[in-house]
Amino acid sequence: MDLLFALTVLAGLYMAWNIGANDAANSMATSYGSKALTLKQIIVIGSIMEFCGAFFFGHRVTHTIAKGIVPIELLDHHLVVVGALSALLSAGLFITIATYFQLPVSTSHSIVAAMLGFGLATVSQGKLDINQINWGVMGKIVLSWIISPIFGAIVAFVVFTIIRLTLFDRFDIDAVEKVFRYLQVGTACYVAFAHGSNDVANATGPIAAALGYLGQEAPVWVLLIGGLGISIGFATWGYRVIETVGKKITELTPTRGFSAEFATATTVLLASYFGMPISTTHTLVGSVIGVGLAGGLASVNLKIVQRIVASWLLTVPIACVLSIAIYTILVIFI
Repeated sequence: MDLLFALTVLAGLYMAWNIGANDAANSMATSYGSKALTLKQIIVIGSIMEFCGAFFFGHRVTHTIAKGIVPIELLDHHLVVVGALSALLSAGLFITIATYFQLPVSTSHSIVAAMLGFGLATVSQGKLDINQINWGVMGKIVLSWIISPIFGAIVAFVVFTIIRLTLFDRFDIDAVEKVFRYLQVGTACYVAFAHGSNDVANATGPIAAALGYLGQEAPVWVLLIGGLGISIGFATWGYRVIETVGKKITELTPTRGFSAEFATATTVLLASYFGMPISTTHTLVGSVIGVGLAGGLASVNLKIVQRIVASWLLTVPIACVLSIAIYTILVIFI
């Protein structure tokens, strides 16, 4: 069990690294695309804000992912540890591949799908009944695939249109963009902090489950591992997805970037208020598309959008199947 615990913690660190590498785009890609910040500035500021959010506020959602959609309190603790390890490895592996191909995917959906795979594997063993899986949560997640990017796109489209009609017609446009450059940096920092506080649970939740911290806060060192992993991932490989979201979907300016970030933050906050699990990645990409559409359909790179949407659709089945396969192998040999 000591070896299993150690491997689970290492897998959690690997997952946290992946969260930083892929989800870094959620907070800072638009600042890069609009040239409000350089890539070096983004890495420094983003890493600090993500770590602070993860370390100081990440405990509030860690236990939710720990229990997730699988009633792990009904399972033997040894199987829970194996399942947590399987989920972290499979979700991390999928995100690594997606990041390599510069595709922004949802780390939240990846880990939930991986936990679902663990649950289905235990069902096949006769350890759980299929009806004990929380399918309601999965339904909400699937619904969020549709709602969050569309809502983000609408809000971003409206915000940018208002800015264009009320400010561009009255003031000089390098002057307006210059002011919004600073506003955009502020919203980017806010999104980075909020993202770290929420998505660190995708790495620390399974660790907490493996260690038996159910319905209670995980120890500080678990959040420290999550925060450090996210910061390192952001700094080492985050540029790959930042390039896609920041420059390849549509041309971004500080006003467009601000509109996309404001729409993302608003959508995520509203979803949190109503208790709906959504993806910051999906929301931000939708928001970037929204500000692009404000300039006409020709302003949006539809080929890139198609690749991104395809990766979203593949997230759950691939992460789920990987988790089942890894869990099955680990149960045989451990």
